[in-house]
Amino acid sequence: MSRADALRRLAAYEGRWLISLGWWAARRRIGVAPGERTLGYAGAQAAFVYGLTFVSVVETVVVGVLLTNRPTAHAVMLVCDLYTVLMLLGYQAAAVTRPHVLGAETLWLRDGARRDIRIPLERIAAVRHDLRFVREPATKDGKDGDAVVELMVGGQTSVTVELSEPVVAVRLLGRRETVRTVRFHADDARGAVAALRAQVAEVADMAEVAALRARVTTEAGPEPA
Repeated sequence: MSRADALRRLAAYEGRWLISLGWWAARRRIGVAPGERTLGYAGAQAAFVYGLTFVSVVETVVVGVLLTNRPTAHAVMLVCDLYTVLMLLGYQAAAVTRPHVLGAETLWLRDGARRDIRIPLERIAAVRHDLRFVREPATKDGKDGDAVVELMVGGQTSVTVELSEPVVAVRLLGRRETVRTVRFHADDARGAVAALRAQVAEVADMAEVAALRARVTTEAGPEPA
């Protein structure tokens, strides 16, 4: 990827978390259609983010006092510190306003404003509650070489989804990965697993009914003129 493409993607990322601040203030969710279920994940990182934001605010005040007699340095540091506070709040806002979404046919997994993965429910082979505290992100599945994607929150994942057919996931800077296993976090992991299993079963039942109707139609032959 060229440097220009990387810069464009980073600029788009900045725009997404900035927009998320407005949606957060309005208490609204991005990309959630009526009837779809949201699977929130922001709770696991909230205490850390708010604590870090508080420390940044205190630092802003202290640095401002220390640089009172240096207006240029004071102005530069003030802009940097305020942007840091805004970025931290945007990080949390993106996680709150962009939850995972379970639709009628698709599971849409999101990592704040950084990346997202759309998984057709018909490709999901297994779902399980699987609490893991991740030290290093997984990169490859030892069986067939496909990537294992981990959407961590607070250094942990709690749901594992295994796929019968791979999907393609795109990282923040554009790197594409062929994925057969996805691990993500949900604040209510067991509830997310139950809801996902039920929706996957419903999609499978609908597919069976459609296949049965198609077979009956084929065996019956064309209607007489």
